[in-house]
Amino acid sequence: MNAQIFAEWLRRQGHRVVRTESSYWFDASPRVYQAFPYHWLIRPAEEELDDFLRRDRAIGLRYSTPVESPVGRISYHAVYEQAEYTLEMLDRRTRQNVRAGLSRCRVEPISLQRLAGEGWLLEADTVGRQGRSARMNEEAWRRRYLSACELPGFEAWGALVENRLVASLLSFQMDDCCELISQQCHREFMNARVNHALAFTVTQTMMSRPGIRSIFYTLQSLDAPSSVDDFKFRMGYVARKVRQRVVFHPWLQPAIGPACLAIARKLANSKPTIPVLPKAIGMIQFYIEGTRPLENQAWPECLARGDEAAECSEAAALSGGKP
Repeated sequence: MNAQIFAEWLRRQGHRVVRTESSYWFDASPRVYQAFPYHWLIRPAEEELDDFLRRDRAIGLRYSTPVESPVGRISYHAVYEQAEYTLEMLDRRTRQNVRAGLSRCRVEPISLQRLAGEGWLLEADTVGRQGRSARMNEEAWRRRYLSACELPGFEAWGALVENRLVASLLSFQMDDCCELISQQCHREFMNARVNHALAFTVTQTMMSRPGIRSIFYTLQSLDAPSSVDDFKFRMGYVARKVRQRVVFHPWLQPAIGPACLAIARKLANSKPTIPVLPKAIGMIQFYIEGTRPLENQAWPECLARGDEAAECSEAAALSGGKP
């Protein structure tokens, strides 16, 4: 399983995929490109980025780079990299939540067709619960998951209560890393801890496979609140310290600053139903913050509090990050 398979999945959904010397990129928004695979840490040359922006008339690019890179906002990847994953490795409260969830639902692989058909209600409820605007409609949702059919490396998982799908997850194995692509849960079953049961079972299953050495849960979002990732850390994942860099087209760079950010925020307040605006604000914030020295940046809470786990994760990233 490799990046070409993931690229094919994106193409089947209608995305434009570009290959450069350092990485793959896809149009996450119109003329805005995100590097993938998401867990890679890359160091593209400035000439590579400039050529890409000019040749493809892109507005902006976003990618993760090692923390020792000279430019980029301090950020994190939520990852699990230990050799095993057991219930005893979690704190007491999380263990209780996992046991409660496992007693109230069953977690098992499901077909991509079932996820495409039944998962939209979970996605719509999850987005609403988190106070975000949906970036796709039901038709795009179905296309997203049906596009993964027959492509190796993709797996769908579900938490079921009386055979009703109440939480779901999509994963993709990239070489020796399992990337968790998306997860949804209906609010009606949040207190039943089915999300805990789902995340625990999938993590334990993946780490028991001989070909998998790590799991990538997420990169810090441009616009979601930090509390969205608290669940991952309670489930035993750690914050690997990285930089996220946003690069705008050379023609736009002189205009990107505090005044531009203020205008974008005002526009978002007046048009809250446009989902691209919060992402645009995040891009501008990451760009501005990323030009400052690390000691002058606003650090994510999971890094600023100096968790020992985060410090260990940083050491691992510095010694063995993806080139």
